[in-house]
Amino acid sequence: MIRVGTSGWSYPSWRPGFYPQGTQPGDFLRFYATRFDTVELNTTAYRLPAAEQFARWAETVPGSFRFAPKLALARPERLGLYLERVASLGAVLGPIRVVVQHARDDALLRPLLEAASAGLELAFDFRHESWGETEGVVRVNDFEAEPFRFIRLREPPHSDADLRGLAKKLRPPAYVFFRHEDDPTAPAYAERLLELLSAEPPPG
Repeated sequence: MIRVGTSGWSYPSWRPGFYPQGTQPGDFLRFYATRFDTVELNTTAYRLPAAEQFARWAETVPGSFRFAPKLALARPERLGLYLERVASLGAVLGPIRVVVQHARDDALLRPLLEAASAGLELAFDFRHESWGETEGVVRVNDFEAEPFRFIRLREPPHSDADLRGLAKKLRPPAYVFFRHEDDPTAPAYAERLLELLSAEPPPG
């Protein structure tokens, strides 16, 4: 399966272009989940919500939905608490995007790789050039990554030709997220990509 969504959902400026006029912010996620089956959850990198908040989000979406929370690996001592909290999403927890700003230190990854071996999906977003080639992990925007792909489209606008090329290039399983802008361009791109994927046989 190729899941397509946006980076976040809580944007009043997407109303009425995406959210119907009159939709209240508290209902944004419920509506969003009728159109897409995944979303990036970026707030988790800056302020870790309570377990009850994760549980409320999980109750708002169908069981086929997947959240992709962000983890900024700046305070490794808080990793256990982070994983405990996001586990409150239960079956709708998708891949965690792990942002690594530090220079290469393989010891940083060890507890995360142990979690991955227990079935947790991780996508690494290395921001320091010293990481170079890192084997055995899924890297963000690596179309050849295994066992899944995690693709972030961060430089709009995207022409229809761009989206057609992306549809031809993607292969399942994959998660694809379009960057939020004030105008509801991200959900429009996501919907168009889904249309193209439905007509495009996946690469062999």
